[in-house]
Amino acid sequence: MPQFVEVPPQRLQPGVLRALLEEYASRDGTDYGEREVSLQTKVDNLQAQLARRDLCILFEAESAQWDLLPREQAVALLQQ
Repeated sequence: MPQFVEVPPQRLQPGVLRALLEEYASRDGTDYGEREVSLQTKVDNLQAQLARRDLCILFEAESAQWDLLPREQAVALLQQ
């Protein structure tokens, strides 16, 4: 079973955090419907959600993969 670790955003260098958020915001399935939203706006929204602790950065060491998850979902994975 995968073991996840929460990565506090402030522990990442600003450039690394920005790259992570840009990569996430540009993934397939992150469109905003009929209206066009800039990458900068998406990144700003993600940063705000991280600051409010609505989102968490989780890292899974065995696969060396990370993801942004809603807090409730992240807490559930961390408790497994």
